[in-house]
Amino acid sequence: MLFNGQAFRLETLPNDILKVVYDLKDQTANVLNAVSLKEMGEMLEVIKKQKARGLLFTSGKPSGFIFGADITEFLDHFKKTEEEMKTWIAGINQIFSGYEDLPFPKVALVNGFALGGGCEVTLTMDYRLATPKAAMGLPETKLGIIPGWGGTVRLPRLIGADHAIEWITGAKHYKAEEALKFGAIDGIVEDANLEAAGLKLLEKCISGELDWKARVEQKKSPLKLDKIESMMSFDGSKAFVAAMAGPHYPAPVKAVETMQKASRLNRDEALALEGETFAFCAKTKTAECLTQVFLGDQYLKKVSKSITKNAKPTQLGAVLGAGIMGGGIAYQSASSGVAVLMKDIKHEQLDLGMNEASKLLLKAVERKKSTPEKMAKVIASITPTLSYADFNQTQFVVEAVVENEKVKKAVLADVEKVTSTDTVLASNTSTISITKLAEGLSRPEKFCGMHFFNPVHRMPLVEIIRGAKTSEETIAQAVNYANQMGKTPIVVNDCAGFLVNRILFPYFKGFVHLLEDGVDFQRIDKVMEKFGWPMGPAYLLDVVGIDTGVHASKIMAEAFPDRMAYSSKTILEVMYENKRFGQKNNLGFYEYETDKKGKQVKKVNPAVYELIKPVIKDQVEVTDEDIIMRMMIPMIVESSRCLEDKIVNTPVEVDMGLLLGLGFPPFRAGALKYADSIGLKNLEEISGKYHSIGHMYEFTPYMKGLAAENKTYY
Repeated sequence: MLFNGQAFRLETLPNDILKVVYDLKDQTANVLNAVSLKEMGEMLEVIKKQKARGLLFTSGKPSGFIFGADITEFLDHFKKTEEEMKTWIAGINQIFSGYEDLPFPKVALVNGFALGGGCEVTLTMDYRLATPKAAMGLPETKLGIIPGWGGTVRLPRLIGADHAIEWITGAKHYKAEEALKFGAIDGIVEDANLEAAGLKLLEKCISGELDWKARVEQKKSPLKLDKIESMMSFDGSKAFVAAMAGPHYPAPVKAVETMQKASRLNRDEALALEGETFAFCAKTKTAECLTQVFLGDQYLKKVSKSITKNAKPTQLGAVLGAGIMGGGIAYQSASSGVAVLMKDIKHEQLDLGMNEASKLLLKAVERKKSTPEKMAKVIASITPTLSYADFNQTQFVVEAVVENEKVKKAVLADVEKVTSTDTVLASNTSTISITKLAEGLSRPEKFCGMHFFNPVHRMPLVEIIRGAKTSEETIAQAVNYANQMGKTPIVVNDCAGFLVNRILFPYFKGFVHLLEDGVDFQRIDKVMEKFGWPMGPAYLLDVVGIDTGVHASKIMAEAFPDRMAYSSKTILEVMYENKRFGQKNNLGFYEYETDKKGKQVKKVNPAVYELIKPVIKDQVEVTDEDIIMRMMIPMIVESSRCLEDKIVNTPVEVDMGLLLGLGFPPFRAGALKYADSIGLKNLEEISGKYHSIGHMYEFTPYMKGLAAENKTYY
């Protein structure tokens, strides 16, 4: 053993071949951290002293090659100045280039994920062999940064500029077969034969059958593109990438610009340029927020894992109510491998639920995300029924009937009688108290809320609601079932609207007051979409359903009258009375037509302004910034109240709930992180301008305390 550290081992194999084994101690997966990077440098010096003929770079983890950089550790580096960061990056690049410059051939054996910095390690090698389960990618732009350890330099020289732009700006993972087509790897080998294949490849290099030195030279030289080719590759891509990324995400365009400038430079000059761009991007607010979103996602996974460590998987589920939501939940369960019963009291409703599932499956087949065989299998695992037969075999039942407390209580009481004492019952209510719904049940400890968001197949969030008598075992089973369905669960305590809807309705109220002050709903939508929301509040209400909004707002007003009740008839009630329910009947704030692709396209009918006229009380001059603050402050205040009321335990759960359940702009990372970015003291001053509108603009004592001490939520 030539080297044996906390992260790396350096072994000798016959015929003067060296073998690097990356096996980070006390970790289930390899990540690049301060320890491993330091050891890479130390090991390089040992390697340089050996009379070696070749090198294999391998992983000692069956879970994968290298999953990338340890983001939690590297956040401290992002706090450095740009100059300090460039120096840090240059030091790592010196190590990586040192491996690339070793005077013998080198092969990376990729046995799983090689992402980010892990992918960049493989690029320093001359050849790459991968197992069928391997995947490679450079996902850095998802974090608001660019690859910083040679990704923008080596990848274009290896697979070509166009493909490298696709990899780096798309931030996707590519399976071994795809990576082979791009030329990012040189072969696919079964796990058991990987090392032998690597040794055989080295022998071909040593014998001169393969020109490994040409590979090294190719990665160290400028890109072989003439001016026209360069213009077509880079200038054409910039406009497309900018349009796809949008104005709030600078990293993808910066990556293209960096590759273009670096294309005329040698490796070391190009690496220095990449380091400058990395340092610039790392200091942006976008990078800070997107990194927080990544950490938030990791935190939710960690919490879920902790909650479900003793939970049993659901093998047979059931859904009560075969409407759009019920059909969506049944589809999600079945398509994730959990068979499901779908019950309703009418054949027509069962047909509606099955049609919903079939429609989603057909789209997946059309997009080549599935096959007809898989579609048939999923459909076969949904059993429509008018009776409770076989419900005693289920482990989990989700009630998804009409949003009416009396109806839900009756249905839940009925199903409880025909299920096993171990079966968990859950309600897909969006606003009704779980504690109230449990009042008629004999096993309230086996009951919880499981709030899916519409459309079920697209929205990643599921709120798992704990009632007053819900057991922790029930919560664990619900979280586990949500995980089985490929959803992200957040456990919340019971209150009207739970977490996401409780925060959403003050936002809607801010919108209603703006309309009453004579502000055009189209202008509000445009301002909030420019702010970063995927759709403005009027459009969102059309999607949610204005009838649903009216019903839910009454429940919210009853629960929180000081800030969610209205003093007069609202525009939502006027719309409802005129049967303008939104997309469900193609009439709302906007009117909808179906295009050739089956997508609903919105347009404006001037007649809608006649409906709005009676609720307009004033003509107030407002700036775009006023619109943003009048919409966002109520959301921020209610987010803080949810945290203060222990609806969830952390600011991360509040913000991730808004991102996953509402589409809150990721580059702002959530309402509380957005409040931190403005500064609570500053935000308190701004909110004072709007106190006359209502209590929803008033800071809580807790918020005032944070502002006074210049503290933040994060």
